[in-house]
Amino acid sequence: MGTVAIIYFSGSGHTHLMAEAVAEGALSVGGTNVELLRITGEQIQEGRWKDDAMIAKLNGADAIIFGSPTYMGGVAAQFKAFVDAASSIWFQQGWRDKLAAGFTHSSSPSGDKQSTLLYMAVNAAQHSMTWINPGELSSFLLGKDDGINRLGSYMGVMGQSTLDMSGKPAELDPGDRLTAHKLGTRVANMVQRFKQ
Repeated sequence: MGTVAIIYFSGSGHTHLMAEAVAEGALSVGGTNVELLRITGEQIQEGRWKDDAMIAKLNGADAIIFGSPTYMGGVAAQFKAFVDAASSIWFQQGWRDKLAAGFTHSSSPSGDKQSTLLYMAVNAAQHSMTWINPGELSSFLLGKDDGINRLGSYMGVMGQSTLDMSGKPAELDPGDRLTAHKLGTRVANMVQRFKQ
């Protein structure tokens, strides 16, 4: 059995919805166990992130999928605190040869989300992980209306929702949900291939 861990921070709930869709996609592949790991503010004490149980789950996973909203052109501070805390694992190369992927969300179509995905990919490279891209052409290019990869991202999955300050529950574009689901499926299938 392969294990896919999805570690993410979500501020307003959109990235959480994407994480759930990624998890559903991974679970659709038989023989896959999924760990859905949400970073919270309570895990950060005096500026340092710490959650030994979560780190143990990441260490035991075959693949780690990273998720963060894009704030001011990069990952959220809470996600960055987690990355910094994982530097002790990096020093030992404890995640070497694990598979990695990433997803992000913001309220504008671009919102400099590519910077967030590049940050995640560079972090994975420093850990000597193997980065998995979404593997989906944009539905826009193909003349389809299913919304798959509607934002044309090939480094990782991007989601976008209109900024809403009314306090209503977060909603995810159906195409973004489907693209996130497909990322989870792709990573889980790659785990199965690598474990053969």
